[in-house]
Amino acid sequence: MGLQIYNTLVKDKVEFKPLKEGEVSIYVCGPTVYDFLHVGNFRGPVFFNLVRNWLEKKGYKVKYVSNFTDIDDKILARSLKENVDSLVISERYIGEYKTDFQNLGLRAHDMNPKVTEHLADIETMIARLIENGKAYEVDGEVLYAVRSFAEYGKLSRRDIDDMRTGTRVEPGEKKRDVLDFALWKPAKPGEQSWPSRWGAGRPGWHIECSAMVKAIFGDTIDIHGGGMDLIFPHHENEVAQSEGASGKPFVNNWMHWNMINFGDRKMSKSVGNVRTAREFLKQYNAEIYKFMILSVHYRSISDFSDQGIERAIAGLARAYSAMAHAERLMAGTVIEGGKVATSLLDTMTKGAEKLGLALDDDFNTPEAFAEVFNVIRAYNATVKPGKPNADSFANAKAFLVWMRETGSLFSLYQQPAVQFLTTLDDMLLSQKGLQRLEIDTKVQARWAAKQAKDFATSDKLRDELAALGISISDTAEGTRWEVAK
Repeated sequence: MGLQIYNTLVKDKVEFKPLKEGEVSIYVCGPTVYDFLHVGNFRGPVFFNLVRNWLEKKGYKVKYVSNFTDIDDKILARSLKENVDSLVISERYIGEYKTDFQNLGLRAHDMNPKVTEHLADIETMIARLIENGKAYEVDGEVLYAVRSFAEYGKLSRRDIDDMRTGTRVEPGEKKRDVLDFALWKPAKPGEQSWPSRWGAGRPGWHIECSAMVKAIFGDTIDIHGGGMDLIFPHHENEVAQSEGASGKPFVNNWMHWNMINFGDRKMSKSVGNVRTAREFLKQYNAEIYKFMILSVHYRSISDFSDQGIERAIAGLARAYSAMAHAERLMAGTVIEGGKVATSLLDTMTKGAEKLGLALDDDFNTPEAFAEVFNVIRAYNATVKPGKPNADSFANAKAFLVWMRETGSLFSLYQQPAVQFLTTLDDMLLSQKGLQRLEIDTKVQARWAAKQAKDFATSDKLRDELAALGISISDTAEGTRWEVAK
């Protein structure tokens, strides 16, 4: 059995079959660029980075596109507030998005189209919808006639008559039906606008993505992604527009990721727990963010509570500690002729197979991560005290190769391990209000006391370090310490 993907349209897993053999087209709804993006906005980029990497690993040539919405009411509102051109606003926050994206260590998309680059395509699609009897124009506003599309509601599983219950067209509204939505909006007095055959104005949000997909890929694409909050109305309206214009299926596989919660509370401005990605990455680390996102299945809620962050730190510390051991061992004299332990080799081989099966099962990342930790345990079991030999050198080399290659799928485990652990400890020390120098001083004093056989002082200093949350281990070269995780 090949790759299975949960398709929101049919609400079940289906076998992935690309439109064109060996090639995959992916479009993921990108950000509306009017402010810094919050932590939830990057769940999609992190997850679809894995999707693209896994499809390429399976031999597909992937074209992965994610847009920038640079014409939107929120952008125009900020433009009026700051008294600057809306493109100044959008370009500013496109730049900020790219900074966050690069800080996360993700591969660049193949294309990042902007709405402003596709206004002619938007106008053409709207005209086609009018021609096909799916839209109508009233006083410079163009509206989609929802009831003209018989399958409206098929993606979100909503009944069109239920949606109309309790609603009505208000006097003065231009809609023929309360469910009709805007494809082109006439400009308001003093508002920035763009020309069209229906007069100056701006496109509706939904038509923007439909037109960009059509211009870049054609009528039908393999995969369309977005957050679950976009299923209705955004993606439902995209389906109506694109299929209403072309008469062909719009998307073969709809993939939607779930939201981020902080403990038992959703992130919202009213609660006051909205955190920007920039703030999170500054306080914590890109590896922590990616681990938190990918260690949970993409269709499940991701927990960004303090406990969730602590779990991520502990998981990363386990991986990087084993990698750091291997790095230190290999930093010495190269010892050739060793043989990788059978137990480790078997675990890595089976782990790679099971990890592949997990990712083929609708990107079951929790199962995939379980295989990574099985390999880490198998490597740790090979570690013996004493000087390195040819076999331990071979184990370390094979383990590091496996971790780097496997981690590259997730854009994880690529940092120099010793350096990453130091960064992690510095972050945790800062949160505790401690300085590395004071910990080093205590550790060195304890080692000196132990060497002098002053065990009372040595034990006292060990207890003081433990009370500060510092874990120590003695080696032939001296004492190593880390913040307990």
